[in-house]
Amino acid sequence: MNKLLGVSPRHPGLWQDIPNSTMSKKTDIETMLSHTQGRNELKQICAQLAQLSLQGRWIVLISPPNIGYKQMLASAGVRMDRILLVHAKDEVETMWAMEKALTSGTSSAVITWTNELDARDSRRLQLVAKSAQAVGIIIENANTHLPDSTINAQGEQVNQGSLFAAMH
Repeated sequence: MNKLLGVSPRHPGLWQDIPNSTMSKKTDIETMLSHTQGRNELKQICAQLAQLSLQGRWIVLISPPNIGYKQMLASAGVRMDRILLVHAKDEVETMWAMEKALTSGTSSAVITWTNELDARDSRRLQLVAKSAQAVGIIIENANTHLPDSTINAQGEQVNQGSLFAAMH
């Protein structure tokens, strides 16, 4: 065996040449503070999401509020068959779902709507970012409810017709 290795390094990790792998790619998790339940922030990243949806991996939306995100994404050219919705029951489950989606290797982007992160959750996400294989975006303070007049004043009305049936 020593004759086969010669003077090459003995550690197997040093034999691998992985300059273009996902392990060498550093992925950050971006946090965006929102006063519009994430509507404006989602508009900013729609073009990027459209490109990512062409990769064939999932775009994961975790606990999105009803801000008309489906119409925004579809009009930006995002492949809707690549959208995966996750409805978490609380903040703990939301962070767990984001962590799993970022590190699974099956997602190209993970967008999470959540309340303000505490120090523990921020540290946890810093650790997750080291092994993340997808773009991570956290929209903070997004679950605070806005009055309807604020949403409508922003120039786009959410089509709520499909949510309610007329009763006679």
